[in-house]
Amino acid sequence: MPITIMGDKEFENVPSINSKALRINLNENIYGTFSEIGAGQETVCNFFRAGGASGTIAKAMSAYDKDFSDAIYGVENDRRYVTEARLKKMLSHETQLIEERISREKHPNKLFFTYANTVATIDFAKKYKGHGWVGIRYQVDPKEEYNEILLHVRFHENDARHQQNTLGILGVNLIYGAYYKYDNPKKLLRYLYDHIDKDQIEIDTINFSGPRFEKVDNRLMSLQLVKNGMTDAVMFGPDGNNVLPAKILYKKNILALRGSFRPVTKVNMDMFQKSKELFLNESKVSEENTEIIFEITLSNLRAEGEIDERDFMDRAKLLCSLGQTVMISNFQEYFKVVEYFSRYSKQRMGLTMGVQNLVDVFDEKYYRHLSGGILEAFGKLFFKDLKVYLYPLKDPETGEVTNSENLKVHPRMKELYKFFKYNGRVEDIENYNPDILNIYSREVLKMISEGKEGWEEMLPEKTTEMIKGKNLFHYKEHKLKANSEV
Repeated sequence: MPITIMGDKEFENVPSINSKALRINLNENIYGTFSEIGAGQETVCNFFRAGGASGTIAKAMSAYDKDFSDAIYGVENDRRYVTEARLKKMLSHETQLIEERISREKHPNKLFFTYANTVATIDFAKKYKGHGWVGIRYQVDPKEEYNEILLHVRFHENDARHQQNTLGILGVNLIYGAYYKYDNPKKLLRYLYDHIDKDQIEIDTINFSGPRFEKVDNRLMSLQLVKNGMTDAVMFGPDGNNVLPAKILYKKNILALRGSFRPVTKVNMDMFQKSKELFLNESKVSEENTEIIFEITLSNLRAEGEIDERDFMDRAKLLCSLGQTVMISNFQEYFKVVEYFSRYSKQRMGLTMGVQNLVDVFDEKYYRHLSGGILEAFGKLFFKDLKVYLYPLKDPETGEVTNSENLKVHPRMKELYKFFKYNGRVEDIENYNPDILNIYSREVLKMISEGKEGWEEMLPEKTTEMIKGKNLFHYKEHKLKANSEV
């Protein structure tokens, strides 16, 4: 029985990387292949060093040469090697070889796995930090289909050897988590950073699939990445699957619309459609080379305290049903959004916002943490080819409509605002629908929660159908409660 001393505190004992690798090695049924491209064979090295690897490692390989790699896994259409498509081919090919070469009759209890990564570490000039795809395809029951976990990482360390070492630790954490933490994917995510600091590596995309993850919604896993500080932003497409931001945004013109979307109203869709028309009229902008992003910030999700995951999923389902690409970010300030987009594209950018949002942009209190204050923030916000598309605000009492011509900013900011206004960085959305300016998401949500009639007219028809058909925002519960109170 271990000795305890007065004052000892309970804490979670994190197994060492050696202990994790050894536990896998000592399991007589776990058996598979390691295929690592581009950053050494750091993951499998940990299993070799732990001991007892002969019963676990079927094969360890690294097809570094491009021609040799193409001969094994085929040629990618885009001729690139550090891609999700490449990773999937590696996992599929190596898993097929295990199934062909190892008899199920002779080894009925074997739990096959394939671990793979395709990685580019930091370049010699240290200009590009490097990134990679990492994944595992595996079984926890020999009679079941394979499960799969795929993730994309970005390196933040400035030394290739350090990046290789970090990748090796991450690989062990992934394999160990896949087998021993699959019943709790949220914890599995956190355990990926065992013995790794968050400033060493960033995970910006992850997808789970297979029989053990049938009930996992990958959009919720995306949220966990941002919530846990593993990345600043994640994206998912209309199909609900997480997508790599670099793949979506690379060399694209980008139009972003930030909001609560709780729920999506006719105003939200009018802002989107009218600003899109203006953006597509800009030079060198066409629908084919433009990506439109609906952004929800983490601070917005926390507006009422802790993040309500069901509330988040309701918003996500609505936006996906409307065919939109959604970004969840930890960017409270707009200039950080522009900086983030600038990682992937040097093309035109547009921000669609309401009057109050633009007034807040010119509020100095949001930039006190910057050494250069608001001027530093505006240098980052507007030095790119960026334009703000401004949706008007109607005063519910006076009926006065505020736009870029008559909005009021702090007197100290007046000349700064004029500078950007007269240089064409702020453009009014003039062809808006005046009949819907009195619609606010918070009022619609309140009507739904109180079981009141009439909210349906404030939303797009498809949104109304989704809320009623899928019981979003507790529609049925609120309706039953309202009926019982009558």
